[in-house]
Amino acid sequence: MAEGLNPKLLEILACPRCLARLQYDAQHQRLICRYERLAYPIKNGVPLLLAEKAETLKE
Repeated sequence: MAEGLNPKLLEILACPRCLARLQYDAQHQRLICRYERLAYPIKNGVPLLLAEKAETLKE
C-alpha cells in the first residue's frame, strides 16, 4: 500500500465523477476508475481526487 495511505481508506474511496470503487495501482502510485477510465495521482500518501488532476487512461 502507498506510504501513508490507510488500507481502510481505500475501501471507502470512490471516483468523484461516477462514485465507483477505485483500484490502487502501486507501481504508478495512483487510484484508477475503470468506468471513467481515469487515474487519480497519490502524492505523499494523499489521493488527489480532483478532476483537474486526473489522467485519462489509454488502455
